[in-house]
Amino acid sequence: MRACPLVAILAYDGLCAFEFGCAIEVFGLSRPEVGAYWYRCVVAGVEEGPLRAGPRLSVMPDGDLSLLEQADTIIVPGWRGVDTVVPTELVFALQRAHARGARLVSICSGVFVLAAAGLLDGRRATTHWHHTQHLARKYPNIRVQPDVLYTEDGSLLTSAGSAAGLDLCLHVVRQDFGARIANQVARRLVIPAHRDGGQAQFLPRPVPKRPSRRLGALFDVVRTRLDESWPVERMALEAGMSARGLHRHMREATGVTPLVWLLNERIALARDLLETTRSPIAEITRLSGFQSEAGFRKQFRRLSGVAPNEYRRQFDATG
Repeated sequence: MRACPLVAILAYDGLCAFEFGCAIEVFGLSRPEVGAYWYRCVVAGVEEGPLRAGPRLSVMPDGDLSLLEQADTIIVPGWRGVDTVVPTELVFALQRAHARGARLVSICSGVFVLAAAGLLDGRRATTHWHHTQHLARKYPNIRVQPDVLYTEDGSLLTSAGSAAGLDLCLHVVRQDFGARIANQVARRLVIPAHRDGGQAQFLPRPVPKRPSRRLGALFDVVRTRLDESWPVERMALEAGMSARGLHRHMREATGVTPLVWLLNERIALARDLLETTRSPIAEITRLSGFQSEAGFRKQFRRLSGVAPNEYRRQFDATG
């Protein structure tokens, strides 16, 4: 039986607890539903433990940096300061790991560790939007991508702010185990499986409030009949409101107009169909309520960042 991939997660004094927790959540927990073939995970200490991770939390590593020598993937979960010196031993350990072909993954400010090791020169990388300009000034040879969730340049992967680290970790799972397993892990985490690296760091609208009972009923009806025509007047009638009232309540609940909400729901259904079925694009166009295939393709690319066929290639969970 082939050996399970070994993931080494770095820990250091002043550890970024959220980023570390994201890596542990994805790679460090057992997944009985997946089967015996899953990641082996170790925590490699930059210093001797216990290591502080905030005022009330400490982490005891499994060993020192020698654990990186056999790792297939190494995760750098943030760093204790964008201008804090990276220890020479860590730099050398990462350089050796990269030279033998290990995959190196940074979350948020962890990119500054890979940059200090000289591994990102001439390559694409990102970090939290708050640090992108500083990264570009400090390391001008890096091709900083300021508006994406994560980047992949060969065996070097970097993510934007903390939560984008989950997107990148799922991307790694997708590479190693396929879309079906990655989607399964995403469902367990209750996060979207389809946010790809090219999506912007900034959310297009605030998190929705809990809808009123009438809006909730409207949402349920529309979502089960997205293949039908839903002009604003019909939605308002279904909700028992005037068109003006529907606009007001919808904006309060979702931050967008009824038609923008409807478009987002159609695209969400199309994504799900692309991930989970072999239906042709023409059929997905019809089921998600678009009037023409050309219009569907245009809106899907605008909102998802990729064409429908490319999206299916990346996130197909049927095989």
